[in-house]
Amino acid sequence: MINRIAVACLYTSLTFACTNAMADETFSLSNNLKQGALIVGKTEPDSIVKVNDKVLAVSASGDFAFGFGRDEVKPHTVTVTHKSGLLETKVLTPELREYNIQRINGIKQSIMKPNPVAVKRSRQDNAQIKEARKTLSSNTAFANGFIAPIDGTVTGVYGSQRVFNGEKKRPHFGLDYAGKTGDPVKAPADGEILLWVPDMFYSGGTMIIDHGHGVTSTFLHLSASKVKTGDFVKQGDLVASVGASGRATGPHLDWRINWFDVRLDPAYVLNLTPMK
Repeated sequence: MINRIAVACLYTSLTFACTNAMADETFSLSNNLKQGALIVGKTEPDSIVKVNDKVLAVSASGDFAFGFGRDEVKPHTVTVTHKSGLLETKVLTPELREYNIQRINGIKQSIMKPNPVAVKRSRQDNAQIKEARKTLSSNTAFANGFIAPIDGTVTGVYGSQRVFNGEKKRPHFGLDYAGKTGDPVKAPADGEILLWVPDMFYSGGTMIIDHGHGVTSTFLHLSASKVKTGDFVKQGDLVASVGASGRATGPHLDWRINWFDVRLDPAYVLNLTPMK
């Protein structure tokens, strides 16, 4: 019997700790390991994949996915147990990023104080969004690459944040595109329409598309939907129209990517190369 040895490799932002593994790895990961990244993996079918203590869904062709949050700094241990009993482990440490932080002082306290009506309504809206993002489907569109949902200039980026009078406000978790009301919004990848609500308090017309294994797209401030909940759309299909609904200062598209409740950077998924 061939004797298998433990292999340990150290890289700048990625530590490999391979236990009882052969020199040739039998699973691979996308190479962007920064905060906010969607990590797409490929392994042998029927393998069991865990990230820390969470068991991931693995498709019939061996695809799986997970993600790093905006401020994630802790190492993540990825463990793959193959049907043969072979065990492989990689320890991934998210690479730190610098975000655009704006500090603004002298804001009136009347503006800083939350509106109770707005808070109550937003909690109801957020509950619907949170429920939709719990979806775990067998769709594997996340592994086939993404396209931009609109042909427009990027005006806002993921991770940016404002600090009013020393108080940190919620970071921006999307990618904003300039546009005119009525401009077409396309599906960035295949998926099922999980949610369409035309009048959420802050986000206005809000749509969520499931791309599989917990990966979803969310579109905010839409003026109209071209589809309905439960529809399955293909990459590039027209799904909605740009708007200025909700608490928007003007017409634009705010596109967000999630892995369940982990908020990811949409700009990163546009650079994902499909795994083979």
